[in-house]
Formats: sequence, C-alpha cells, structure tokens
Amino acid sequence: MDWRARIARTFGIAEGEAQPVLTGATLFFVMFAGYFMLRPVRETMGVAGGVDNLQWLFTGTFLATLAAMPLFGWIASKVPRRRILPWTFGFFAVNLALFAIAFQRDPENAWIARTFYIWISVFNLIAISVIWSVCVDLFPSAQAKRLFALMAAGASLGGLVGPLLGIALVGPIGHAGLLWLAAALLLVGIGIARHLQRWRDAQPVRDELTAQARARPLGGHPFAGVTTVLHSPYLLALSLFVLLLASVTTFLYFEQARLVELKFPDREDQTRVFGTIDAIVQSLTILSQLFITGRLVQRLGLAALLVMVPVVMMLGFVWLAFAPTFAVLAVVMVVRRFGEYAFVRPGREMLFTVVPIEAKYKAKNFIDSVVYRGADAVSGWAKALIDMLAQQPAIAALLGAAIALAWALTGAGLARAHSRVAEKDALPKGIDVAGEGIRR
Repeated sequence: MDWRARIARTFGIAEGEAQPVLTGATLFFVMFAGYFMLRPVRETMGVAGGVDNLQWLFTGTFLATLAAMPLFGWIASKVPRRRILPWTFGFFAVNLALFAIAFQRDPENAWIARTFYIWISVFNLIAISVIWSVCVDLFPSAQAKRLFALMAAGASLGGLVGPLLGIALVGPIGHAGLLWLAAALLLVGIGIARHLQRWRDAQPVRDELTAQARARPLGGHPFAGVTTVLHSPYLLALSLFVLLLASVTTFLYFEQARLVELKFPDREDQTRVFGTIDAIVQSLTILSQLFITGRLVQRLGLAALLVMVPVVMMLGFVWLAFAPTFAVLAVVMVVRRFGEYAFVRPGREMLFTVVPIEAKYKAKNFIDSVVYRGADAVSGWAKALIDMLAQQPAIAALLGAAIALAWALTGAGLARAHSRVAEKDALPKGIDVAGEGIRR
C-alpha cells in the first residue's frame, strides 16, 4: 500500500475525493484565517464601545442582519448559484477596504468601532454560511458524513493561523492593516470556490448538481428563506437548535468581556488575550476534526455530534455557578468553542444535506444569520436583566445550564429526523418526506 492509499484509508477518503477535500479545506482556511485574524479586533472594539453597551451592540447586529437578509435573498434569487459566493465575498472585501480607510483616518472613534463590531458580526455568519451552502450543495449526504469534518479542518487551521497573524501583525501594521489583509484573503477565496465548482462540473452528478443547473439562478423571492423555514417542522427544529446554541454562547460571551475588561485594560493586550484563546481552541479543534469527528459520526451516528457538547456545557455552567472565576470561565469557553467547531458545526451542516436546493442557500442563511443573531439579541438583554436584578453570576450560570439541556434534547430529536429524511431521500420529487414538511 503506497503512502497516498495509506492517507486515504486513514482519513476515510474514497478514490477521486482527495482533490475536492483539499480544495474545500483550502477555501475554509483562507476565510477563517481572515476572520479569526479580525475576531480579536472585533472583541477589542466591543470592549472599546463599552461592556455595559454589549446588549445594544447585539441588538444592532440583529437589526443589521435583518436588513442584510433580503439583500442576500435577492442575490441568491437572481445570480447563478455557482456565483453566489463570488458576489458575496466581493461585496464583503469592498466593505473591509472601506473600514480599513476609516481606521487609518480616525483609529480612536468609538462609533467606527461599534459599527465595525456590528458589521463583522453580520459578515462572519453570512460568509461562513455561504461556504457551507456551497458544500452541502456540491456534496450529497453520504459524502458529507465522511468529508465535512476533514474540510472543516481547514477552517480550524485558518482559525489557528489567523489569531497568530493578528498577534504578530497588530503591532507593525495596526488594525487597519489587518483589514486590508483579510480583504485580500476573501478575493483568494473566490478563486478557490471557482476551482471547486469546476471539479463538480467534471463529475457525474444528480440532475440538480449538473453544471447547467448550477449556472441558473435559484429564482423565488428575497424572503423565501423565511417562508421555507416557517413551513418546515424540520427547519423549525433546526432553528430552535441554533437559537439555543447562540443563547449558550451569549451568556458565556458577556462574562468573558466583563472579566477581560477588568484584567486587561490595554487594547492591544486585549487583542492578544483574545487571540491566544482562539489559538488554543483551534489547535484542539483541528486535531479532533482530522482524527476523531469523522470516525465518531460513522460509529455513533449524527446524534453524537449534536448532543455531546450541549451535555458537557450543561455541566460546565454548573461548575461556573459554584466557581465564577476567570480561570474557570476560560476553560468552559475553550471547551464550548472547541466542541462547537469540532463536533456541533459539522453535524449541524450535515442536517442541511437532505433539504431542497433553494433551502440550502436561502433557508440556511436565514437560520445561520437572522435566527442566530436574534437569539444573540434576546439572550443578551436577558443576561443583562438577570445581572441587574439578581446581582449573582450563579443565577445566570444555572439558567445557562437549563438552556444547554434543552439544546441537547433538540439535537437528539434533529438527529432522528435527519435519519428519517435520509432514508426517504431516494423518493421521487414532489413526495412529502416522512411528514417533515420538506418537498423533494
């Protein structure tokens, strides 16, 4: 057995799949390297805007996401679906260039900092969602279970390299320079996505995946993502899963911002701290995605990816309730983020492989952006209210444990629903699949 066969066997790659896996992983790498290079900048800007104002920033992010949704829906309806990603990434690259110029001219402006915080919080969800939309469009469910974790390892590697770049370059080139570099990486991502589309063009595929089909716009109206979700119990359950995930994240995020502000008052120190946490998370994630996630889902099923992390987070919140220190919070935060990237996110994306083509772009983007940011806004205000009334961090932590339990139960139900839909996947178009409200 030669070295290539050994590598393929080690990672569960079938013949002819090495190229698309590497291309997909590279696409994730450049996107996540750029985003995670900017993520510490976002956290710094959030602190600069005032920790007491974070719930307002979350609300502003939700409103901005609502405004962006019909714009993305219009693009997805009018642009050939193989060009949705290039249009989206090109638009965001221009935005980054404008912010870079603003930072160069007035680096201490609090309103520019707040605007950037809101913008990048919208950008990261839409951009990441679009990449995953392309993947769930181009790869059927059976391939997704074997390959998504490997491709997501490119995201983790980018998430590891990005913070290190931010730590190393924030001094020499400043925040504005990091934005220019991130814009360039987005443009590189456009070229990589086109290469992945050309690979699919050369493969024998189902009717909806032919080059001719992907060269046509999806059609429909800009708000189709909302209506599709509202008419599908399966997608509504998936929305609830994302809502609970975001609520858990927000509760931890507010505590992180409060404690970092107390311990690290200097902006550049804050950026380095956030970058260090990101580097630890991504180091753990990439090892899991390469050697654990794919095997886990093949042996224990999709439910393992969707339930394991919420259960661990429930226990983490209980720990935090009795030991509300920065060290404990840092451990729980690292475990939460590592678990989401290594297990929950690949599992969540696998859930979309059994939905219709239009839902893979429009409904998925609505769930990944509007539902997620809506949950951010509501849970942000809830956390602020609890802190104001209770004056006890333990109360919020115990509530977080209850939310994590509901998250785990929702994940288990979704895994069962996905199995039912996947078993019916070969049914003729137009048949209602397993009562899930999804038209094939």
